[in-house]
Amino acid sequence: MLTIENLNASYGEMQVLRNISLAISAREIVSVVGSNGAGKSTMLKAISGIIKSSGTISFNGAPVSNLPPHLIVQRGIVHVPEGRKIFSEMTVVENLMMGGYLHQKEIKKNMERVLTIFPRLAERKKQLGGTMSGGEQQMLAIGRGLMGNPKLLLLDEPSLGLSPLFTDVVFSAIGEINTLGVTVLLVEQNVYQSLKISHRAYVIETGSIVLTGTGSELLNNQKVKTAFLGM
Repeated sequence: MLTIENLNASYGEMQVLRNISLAISAREIVSVVGSNGAGKSTMLKAISGIIKSSGTISFNGAPVSNLPPHLIVQRGIVHVPEGRKIFSEMTVVENLMMGGYLHQKEIKKNMERVLTIFPRLAERKKQLGGTMSGGEQQMLAIGRGLMGNPKLLLLDEPSLGLSPLFTDVVFSAIGEINTLGVTVLLVEQNVYQSLKISHRAYVIETGSIVLTGTGSELLNNQKVKTAFLGM
């Protein structure tokens, strides 16, 4: 579904990504894990067109490298950014409606899907986004992404700053979203949780891929255990 070859990206003179190559098949959950500053979020921004890059990004056989973000969304790639970035002065329903602007005829169906995955949002439909807890806001951010009918959902640090309870809820939801047929590219610092639910994964260090394998293989890799799991 998604193929990346020799992806490079920089901020000014500082190169962040160095010849990144990876592939994701339909209906997979693929994680990219690594320490803070390794280039994980930059990679997602390059895929979704937020920053310029060199190299090749193909989606369902068609090039999408450096297309404007709104055209990439139209192709079926939806990016849920780090930090949630919900509309704090809008209600839950209004936030979700904003996510469905390209799919007006399917808003009711997509809304029902989101509220089924996140029943907490159904209880708070009229609540302003800015008055919700961090975990609830993360549910809302993911739900808003789902309103865009993604074929590929890019999730950037969905567990960042969450309590253990909400972290479990979010990871459970990611698994449920995947069972509905949505392919997921997950960027996470919570290495254990992300590898546990992933079909395959990549480890990135200082802008380069250094390890790849199934989620279970990397969970049992001594380098991963030592660097990320404290074992």
